[in-house]
Amino acid sequence: MVFEKIQNDGFEQIIYCNDSKVGLKAIIALHSTVLGPATGGCRMWNYANEGEALFDVLRLSQGMTYKASLAGLDWGGGKAVILGDPRGIKAPGLLERFGEYVDRFGGVYITAKDVGIGAEDLRRVKTKTPHVLGIEGDQNSSGDPSPATAWGVYHGLQACAKFAFQTDSLKGIKIALQGLGSVSYYLLEYLIAEGADVIGCDINSEMVDRAVKKYGIQITSAEEIYDVPCDIFSPSALGSSINASSLSRLKTKVIAGAANNQLATEKEGREIFERGMIYAPDYAINAGGLINIYYEDPARGGYTRQRAFDHVSHIRKTIWDILERSKVEKQPTHVIANRMAEERIRMAV
Repeated sequence: MVFEKIQNDGFEQIIYCNDSKVGLKAIIALHSTVLGPATGGCRMWNYANEGEALFDVLRLSQGMTYKASLAGLDWGGGKAVILGDPRGIKAPGLLERFGEYVDRFGGVYITAKDVGIGAEDLRRVKTKTPHVLGIEGDQNSSGDPSPATAWGVYHGLQACAKFAFQTDSLKGIKIALQGLGSVSYYLLEYLIAEGADVIGCDINSEMVDRAVKKYGIQITSAEEIYDVPCDIFSPSALGSSINASSLSRLKTKVIAGAANNQLATEKEGREIFERGMIYAPDYAINAGGLINIYYEDPARGGYTRQRAFDHVSHIRKTIWDILERSKVEKQPTHVIANRMAEERIRMAV
């Protein structure tokens, strides 16, 4: 089953990393290196089983290939997942051992931050390999990718609003924000400043309190967010939030948010299109963090926030082009985005 999956979707390599002495169980997936080194963060999550972890790392790494391609980056797609509870104390040597596995790729895989892995964790990884990007606080580093991701999502939301409602502003647009983590916290600054009407949720009460204290947004429960009538439903937590059950409950025109792998299956993408709704493909709208760390490379003149964020703002045009082409070709946006990414990759072969 695994070979069938990786052959059908063009994966190049999957590595299982195991060291019982330090409690390391990890999977590194390289989807494509056609455009350049396979780049993608390391996620630590308390997966129910290794099958769930494999499914996640494969989807994430393939998404990184398409994300880099659509963003115009000379990178391929890769991802890593570590099986374990990120809220607990990480065992001594675990991250260093993971770094040794990353180093074996010799730069073909470049890792970075993802869910459950922070700057201090990455510093420990970097003691064993130089192939780490996006460490907040390090010299010449782009730092936390969340602000750049939020900047890109903001521009993507503007494109969606223009396409769906013929407005150049988000003022008065009601947005149901599912998840109030790091990206959403920075995104709220732009949304509130422009006058958007935001209602949010999060399973973490600290995230809720932080957002309410600074921005005074309305709050609903994580379960009831799907039932909120809104102009834009913005999935900004974990993946597969748009599934058969949730999609039937949504009362929105647009689905656009920061989360990876928002669609549980391609069936949901087609149903969104058939219902006349608009979907901004996740890897197109949330590419800001990846674009940001791309500019850490000394070969590109060294990191400057201005250059990186200027590139990130082009996400608005990317989303607009996808929506326009979807309308012309009468195909769901996730299909169009895949085609656009694959076209660039084929040209490079």
